[in-house]
Amino acid sequence: MARLFRESRRDSSHSSSSNGFLPPAAAAASSSSALPSPFPDLGVPLSAADLREAAYEVLVAASRTTGGKPLTYIPQSSAAAAAPASPASSASSASSASLQRSLTSAAASKMKKALGLRSSASSKGVGSPGSGGKAAGPPRRPATVGELMRVQMRVSEPADARIRRGLLRIAASQLGRRAESMVLPLEFLQQFKASDFPDPQEYEAWRSRNLKLLEAGLLLHPLVPLNKSDGSAQRLRQIIRGAYDRPLETGKNSESMQSLRTSVMSLAGRSHDGTSDGCHWADGFPLNLHLYQMLVEACFDNDEGTVVDEIDEVMELLKKTWVILGINEMLHNLCFTWALFNHFVMSGQVDIELLCAAENQLAEVAKDAKTTKDPNYCKVLSSTLSSIMGWTEKRLLAYHETFNTSNIESMQGIVSIGVSAARVLVEDISHEYRRRRKEETDVARSRVETYIRSSLRTAFAQRMEEADSKRSSRNPTPVLSILAKDIGDLAIKEKNLYSPILKTWHPLASGVAVATLHSCYGNELKQFVAGLTELTPDTVQVLKSADKLEKDLVNIAVEDSVDSDDGGKSLIREMPPYEAENAIANLVKVWVKERVDRLKGWVDRNLKQETWNPGANRENFAPSSVEMLRVIGETLDAFFELPIPMHPALLPDLTSGLDRSLQLYVSKAKSGCGKY
Repeated sequence: MARLFRESRRDSSHSSSSNGFLPPAAAAASSSSALPSPFPDLGVPLSAADLREAAYEVLVAASRTTGGKPLTYIPQSSAAAAAPASPASSASSASSASLQRSLTSAAASKMKKALGLRSSASSKGVGSPGSGGKAAGPPRRPATVGELMRVQMRVSEPADARIRRGLLRIAASQLGRRAESMVLPLEFLQQFKASDFPDPQEYEAWRSRNLKLLEAGLLLHPLVPLNKSDGSAQRLRQIIRGAYDRPLETGKNSESMQSLRTSVMSLAGRSHDGTSDGCHWADGFPLNLHLYQMLVEACFDNDEGTVVDEIDEVMELLKKTWVILGINEMLHNLCFTWALFNHFVMSGQVDIELLCAAENQLAEVAKDAKTTKDPNYCKVLSSTLSSIMGWTEKRLLAYHETFNTSNIESMQGIVSIGVSAARVLVEDISHEYRRRRKEETDVARSRVETYIRSSLRTAFAQRMEEADSKRSSRNPTPVLSILAKDIGDLAIKEKNLYSPILKTWHPLASGVAVATLHSCYGNELKQFVAGLTELTPDTVQVLKSADKLEKDLVNIAVEDSVDSDDGGKSLIREMPPYEAENAIANLVKVWVKERVDRLKGWVDRNLKQETWNPGANRENFAPSSVEMLRVIGETLDAFFELPIPMHPALLPDLTSGLDRSLQLYVSKAKSGCGKY
């Protein structure tokens, strides 16, 4: 499992086309916080604007040919001229009434309700000030779904008019032909020439974009893999390469355009079963996902980044493009999940509604993942979930740095999404897991335990550095004593703030946390004890602090595991005792031995130097006997002044040693007196 998660980390370097999912309004301000695209690179330099305009063309074409109700758009500037329209255009407007309905009653969005999103108090129109901007009058709202989509996708009115004009020309020359049976870039190249554009640069960019789309959709990412010997592919490649050296004459039935059409239609007409009557130019993987994601971005307000109130109507339009782009419900769910999560990230992780919506949508993805093993779907599923999980784990593996009381509300959703992504990656994509399924691996519990242990180790290391910086001449408290107090506070914070959330996935969250802290502090204490040679006040203070910390940590572990299957035995086994009292006792024994040995040495030296002449001892007793009793008294006083809690237990060791030294003195003094 660990190998799978290591392999899920992806390189974040992508070409400009890979980052086309950044919402237009946020592109300049939030590019650093946007996640890199999870979809494979296209291999052609198509910018975000190129993909967005191509996706809009697909949307308009699909809407015009679905159910005979074209998606019309009347620019605001020409709204006054709409009244004297021709009978044909009036009929067209009437036929599309359901798509062009007013967008004033979107508050009851069924989709928003399903996602757990609230509708805006008042629908914000395009151009409305996002935050407190002063306007002369009420902001203009899009009157129709068509206008909303145009503005959301940042397509200018002239470009929109040109697209619709081109589609009308195509419809006039190819009556009854549906959008899915057309290769739109080819048809547009056939319809427009340089004079249809305001300047040569815009025309050249447009022409280049359509050629790149043909290259991406028919040569690099075709629905049906190409045969190396396919003559049409070789000719199309030559035509496109030549068009960069000598501009292709568009807008007419020239020989070069006829050659282009022949090659394109030959390639686009291929299908897996050989019976399709459609054209496959935009449904190859991953071009279809890049284009569809541009459409999905229209679901998010350009200014606020929130889901638009008109999401139901927008989704109706998006579904009309599925047949052209080769999108199904599963791919849609995955793309929409990615978009919701990405917008939550770009909100600065403050829009909790987007997080909840992403969590709800990911539940649908998890269901889908169990129903298919399509290689392309599994590939994009893996890359998308790996990207989501990579972002969440970067924060959860050090959640003490990421979350505090001000943003703890988002932790539940982030853990849920990270765990759900991990579960799908392991249970539905990992071949290793399927081979070893009998082991009943609990993916959620395993990941959360990893988050806890990693985050606590990181937090411990930080507290260690802080404790070292706190010690000074003004604060002579030993570093490990400072650290013990800080770790105790950290354990309480973990228990009260983080564990209640993590218990959703791991019933012993607090116990795992304190066991990790116990181990970290124990490693430091072990090194400290190993370097001790004598008993000092600092040593005793450290060992007392360690003993108190251990009791606090064990109490938390026991409380947390009362209802566990083994009563917390497994956790307690992870917490071998510090044995601080034993360490103190051992040091006291060393201290006692040193004092007794020192006294014995003093006895030997003084008895050899003592003058036993009765005339020299005016007091009629040996001076050494007085000194002997003085040293014994000082030793006993020093012992009881030691800052230890176990004087009675260790006193016999001292008195026994002192008694032996006294007996040695008496014995030697007696033998030195001679015989009567």
